[in-house]
Amino acid sequence: MARPSPAAAKTERLLNLVIALLHTRQPLSRARLREAVPDYAGSSDEAFERMFERDKDELRALGVPLRTEPIDPFFDDEPGYRIDQREYALPEIDFAPDELAVLGLAARSWSQASLAGPAAQALRKLEAAGLVKDETSVAGIEPLLHTREPAFEPVRDAVLSRTPLRFDYRGGSGDLTERHVQPWGLTSWHGRWYLTAHDLDRDAPRVFRLDRIAGSPTKAGRKGGYDVPSGHDAAAMIRSSVGEDDGGTTTVRLLVREGTAASLRRRGRVVTGTHDADPGQRSGAGSGSGPVDEGWDLLELPAGSLRTLAREVCGAGPDVVVIAPEELRSLVSQRLEAVLVAHGTDAGTGHAGASAGPDEQTRDLG
Repeated sequence: MARPSPAAAKTERLLNLVIALLHTRQPLSRARLREAVPDYAGSSDEAFERMFERDKDELRALGVPLRTEPIDPFFDDEPGYRIDQREYALPEIDFAPDELAVLGLAARSWSQASLAGPAAQALRKLEAAGLVKDETSVAGIEPLLHTREPAFEPVRDAVLSRTPLRFDYRGGSGDLTERHVQPWGLTSWHGRWYLTAHDLDRDAPRVFRLDRIAGSPTKAGRKGGYDVPSGHDAAAMIRSSVGEDDGGTTTVRLLVREGTAASLRRRGRVVTGTHDADPGQRSGAGSGSGPVDEGWDLLELPAGSLRTLAREVCGAGPDVVVIAPEELRSLVSQRLEAVLVAHGTDAGTGHAGASAGPDEQTRDLG
């Protein structure tokens, strides 16, 4: 029979120690613990002391409430150890119906990806606990995340554990080069997975497409050997690397229907006052200069790439109206005109999302 790996043996020893400490109301002495945990019993005095001290520190680092108390209140010369079950036990977890719906949606999104097994297992545990999910609020939504790249799992593990990696990478020229990196983030962008990292050979931040990594990356250092910059923005790095960053920041003003466009709202702020659209716009909440209609918010947010933001505004359909700048209004108009032409509609009937008001946008897109 094969012997367990050192990591597996250590995990088993820690588990046995936790079980022994949990199932006692009285503090246990070192001698009693040495008898209860097999790895301790078969080791020398010196090895036992080293292992036990390391294991105590590791349990506390993991958040286990390990108490040190006197075995006899009248004689405190020998300390004992125990885990208070009331502190160790997790409180009852309660989710609101909409939270359960989102958790179910998140689990389904991995159904065709490498995390399908863990996601399904987590969902079964919720159902076993009697937490029935309400899917009516997300009916018709079926997101799917695909992770067919062989590099996905080792890169994901390296990002989570902050472990340096080494891999062969095929650049735009098609040549393979060996890269040594400190992984920072793993992000899905426009249907592809990207690794943001610090390239040790070039001593600079770099972005790598996972489908260009040849084979499986290998570890090239110890876990936790570096820190990820506190201001790291993976999406901004990716946008810059693919040429979608205009190299500046523009303040954008949008009219947004209440309860919609959550991603835009997270990046911006609702401002009060009147909106200043061009007088030539047609009637509706997005036309002329005047107060914001009920059911709408005037949102102000910074934008690094107007081209990227234009796609997001188009995706929001009639729920977002561009007020300023004119360049963004033009980009949105061009994209929506292309959609109308592609569907055999006369583009001259209106510019949804840019010049039409919310009600008229709905008619144009319908």
